[in-house]
Amino acid sequence: MFNTRFFQNSFRILPVLALLVFIISSCNKGPVREQIVHQDPPINVDSNHRYLYVVNEGNFTWNNASVSIIDLTDTAIQNNIYATANDNHVLGDVAESMKVMNGKGYIVVNNSNKIEVVSLPTFKSLKSISCPNSPRNIEFIDSTKAYVTNLYKDISVIDLKTLTITKTISTPNWTEGMVFYNNHMFVTCVGTFSQPNSDRKAKILVVDTKEDRIVDSIPSGKEPLGIVIDKRDKVWVLCTGGWDNVEPPSIIRINPDLMVVEKIYTFPDVKDVPSRLNINALGDTLYFLKDGVYQMPIASSSIPDSPFIPASGRLFYGLVIDPLNGNIFVGDAINYTQDGLVYRYNQVSGSLLNSYSVGRIPGSFCFPANSGN
Repeated sequence: MFNTRFFQNSFRILPVLALLVFIISSCNKGPVREQIVHQDPPINVDSNHRYLYVVNEGNFTWNNASVSIIDLTDTAIQNNIYATANDNHVLGDVAESMKVMNGKGYIVVNNSNKIEVVSLPTFKSLKSISCPNSPRNIEFIDSTKAYVTNLYKDISVIDLKTLTITKTISTPNWTEGMVFYNNHMFVTCVGTFSQPNSDRKAKILVVDTKEDRIVDSIPSGKEPLGIVIDKRDKVWVLCTGGWDNVEPPSIIRINPDLMVVEKIYTFPDVKDVPSRLNINALGDTLYFLKDGVYQMPIASSSIPDSPFIPASGRLFYGLVIDPLNGNIFVGDAINYTQDGLVYRYNQVSGSLLNSYSVGRIPGSFCFPANSGN
């Protein structure tokens, strides 16, 4: 619920985003809650086609999260594919993110406190892994182990063979994004969820993935959320400055070998509130949302003054860059109370290529292996 981007619904209870979104949706009269109905049969996944999963968060406490699949080869789309594949069982409450490994999809369902594991491409449910501390994101260390960040208390360590949590790594609460480098996981740590940002001790945690323990930490700006790694093996972190505007937002660049901050890019306005940090497959250009899509080369000396793709009154909420051709996909939450849209833009001209009608609050995306990851 979070969208400041993020703070708009992604964190419905989640990251502050979740909070904001919840506040917004609570203050507006929304439509009567709709029961998800059976859809047409799912797309017959063809190995010669390319696909994109759209994770639709749904409204906080409405239990209406869903996943859509877009056929990028012929632009066909299927909504509610989890419900369709599983006898109309709903996915859950606030779907936060999704990743693919070993022919399985791992969908993090935040307010339902679970990781829903599905077989691909059928999307049949294999198991629900209970994650009681409001899970946020999943990242794979290898084909046998993954980490899951949580809003409260710890990082969960998952055995991908048994699909169970085998241990936890204690943290200073609310962890969010992750990138893996040289046997270490770099994890954004916002601080204690119940505290105002002025009191939170934001940092980047460095976790030894062989021993599953925190070995170092790196100071960051307030509310570090997005994190990516570039072609030069530099780690970039987007810090919103706090949903309560404690300080100006920033983007920091970290040398992961030395574990130090090399450069800080500061936004000019404390109310700028950027979100959804991404990087292209070449690892040379950053992207993020801030009332539009911003494009920032890693060699840039400053944050760009204007968006590459203006929002023009739309509520840009989710963002991903196609790993194969660099096309830009943006989720439009519209008003949080009706089904959203996904736009596909050309990475060079910024021109609109396609638009797709998806589920409620499209917040994140997942390219399966056959899509060029």
